[in-house]
Amino acid sequence: MIIVNIKENESIDKALKRFKKKFEKTGVLKELRSRTSFEKPSVKRRNEIIRAAYRERQKFLQNP
Repeated sequence: MIIVNIKENESIDKALKRFKKKFEKTGVLKELRSRTSFEKPSVKRRNEIIRAAYRERQKFLQNP
């Protein structure tokens, strides 16, 4: 359970923004989406390799 303590004289918008940030950090939504459909381990591994190669390519392009 995510708890956000509202500070004195803090607006609801700021508290909601902190809640959303904490919620995103926990990865609940990502986990929920991954559980909706089954992905074979071989497909999952292939996607991880593709994502890693993409990140490496981006890193190389930023710092040639």
